[in-house]
Amino acid sequence: MKLYLIPDIIIILKLKNMPPSLPSTQSTDIELLPIPEMLIKSVSAGVFASRELYNLRLLAEHALLVSGFDELICLSLLQFMPFDYQVRAAQTMLRRFRGRGMLCDEVGLGKTIEAGLVIKEYLARNVVQRIMVVTPAALVEQWREELATKFGLFGFVTTADAEFRALGSDAWSRFPLLIASLATARRAENRARLAEIPFDLIVVDEAHHLKNRNSASWKFINELKRKYIILLTATPVENNLDELYNLITLLKPGQLKTPREFRKQFVVSGDPRLPKNRGQLRELLGDVMVRHTRSQVNIKLPPRQANTIHLNLSPEENSFYQSVSAYIREHLKGSTAETDEADQATEKTGKGLRQVDRFALLTIQREIGSNPAAAEPTLRLLAGRFQDKAPLLALADQSTHISTWAKADALEKLLTSLLHDPSEKVIIFTHFRRTLTLLAERLRKMDISLVVYHGEMDTAAKNQAIDDFEQHAQVLLSTEAAGEGRNLQFCRTLINFDIPWNPMRIEQRVGRIHRIGQTREVRIYNLSARGTVEDYLLGILDQKLNMFELVIGEMDMILGQLSDERDFEAILLDIWLGAQSQDELQTGFRKLGETLLQARQLHQKTQEYDDALFGDDFTAE
Repeated sequence: MKLYLIPDIIIILKLKNMPPSLPSTQSTDIELLPIPEMLIKSVSAGVFASRELYNLRLLAEHALLVSGFDELICLSLLQFMPFDYQVRAAQTMLRRFRGRGMLCDEVGLGKTIEAGLVIKEYLARNVVQRIMVVTPAALVEQWREELATKFGLFGFVTTADAEFRALGSDAWSRFPLLIASLATARRAENRARLAEIPFDLIVVDEAHHLKNRNSASWKFINELKRKYIILLTATPVENNLDELYNLITLLKPGQLKTPREFRKQFVVSGDPRLPKNRGQLRELLGDVMVRHTRSQVNIKLPPRQANTIHLNLSPEENSFYQSVSAYIREHLKGSTAETDEADQATEKTGKGLRQVDRFALLTIQREIGSNPAAAEPTLRLLAGRFQDKAPLLALADQSTHISTWAKADALEKLLTSLLHDPSEKVIIFTHFRRTLTLLAERLRKMDISLVVYHGEMDTAAKNQAIDDFEQHAQVLLSTEAAGEGRNLQFCRTLINFDIPWNPMRIEQRVGRIHRIGQTREVRIYNLSARGTVEDYLLGILDQKLNMFELVIGEMDMILGQLSDERDFEAILLDIWLGAQSQDELQTGFRKLGETLLQARQLHQKTQEYDDALFGDDFTAE
């Protein structure tokens, strides 16, 4: 069938031997053609407003010809090609679950992609207008990047954006497309406001945080007015079957009857983890749950190998590092590591240290682990805010007289060994622009072909940098910006010049090259100066947790098992600031390592439990 479209007139020309009824809903049965010139001329002058309106109407009429969600009209609008199982999961959510269900694929199989397909499809069909994605704080930017780069959805605003914060409490109703951290959204002052807003679609990532119906998080989500709701979690049950009941009640109240009836019918008496009447329970769960396992989708990635290069700071570098660290310890002594987003400019009692100054001190602590010269501008900037400027200015002057840079020397030796093959490519991650600039100067002196990439570049410049790296340059020298949203699997070697204090940032970097489409073994090198915060952190992440052997996405699941609700960076910082000696420092990090190991073991037990409960019974049809 060929379909020509002009405003207010649809002309359908049937091909020979076509049955009188409309064809099936597959897009291959319909050929949408431009308006022939003869038809345009036949329309009164001024009726055909523009080609843009014609194309918009064409899409609308095409959507009307699609029955239900048998075909996803959004697929042609994507920036990538999703896997078949991801498309089927989205169709199941839209068609069978009617926009209320759980996406429970194993870690790393793309639950975010499946949810993004649902969001994109609803928006393309104009079914929804107001959407809120609720996610852990560490994943807010990752969600925005994913929706923008893969789905072309650039309109989402986060609660950390200046435009959002400028409007205060009115912002929640002002922006129709929102990404919010669960911790921010559930605060009492925000919770009350959000409960008044009629959302079309709520998406909750890491939904296992809602497992307890007596928690503030569960009650908050339950109070929201929503037409559609999607929960994402790789572990819908962690401890007992009541958690499963609580999640499904958010989706379809009454699906599993009352709590008492659920326990009586589906839980073995005396063992809240063991189900009975499994066949009937799985039938009910099949109305709300999609779950894929790695064995089902047959996705295999090449191995990856991680190496940590331990190096010694020069005497002058070490002296500077210890002096700055001592100053920071003194000024942050007794200061809580957790800060509220809204309190960034509040005064700290006692010493008069503002939170903005506290943030600057923490930035300096990170900078000195990268490069003494990187800390100089921040030291001088902070000195301008303090009455006692002399110590900070003295440290700034000290940084300018350091003639050595041990980490850069180690990088040069490493690159010499890695780039002997002209076809090899390497990504180097640093956290700081000043380090980026100085490294670029050194590598150019080595006659290494490189491109730089950082967050202040516009989209066109970023795209050009990636293209140049793929086509001819051997090195991509990047700040954290390339760790978000970019697919760089044409490269297999990554160097962490600086180590982020948040393990999920490290994981995001690795995920740029160790992903679907990578065919070669991935190599990761970490540069670590002995005695620094980063060296202690790598010690527990690599040796205790075996982080670089984890599936991408698994780190967040492990951190979610920690009973300490503080941000991981806050935990790390409190250990560093609170230690009065080397022994105390080692003891603090050893305990953190043991805590992380226990969290990983709990996560593994949860995975095993969910595998036993759900098996392969909930794949998308």
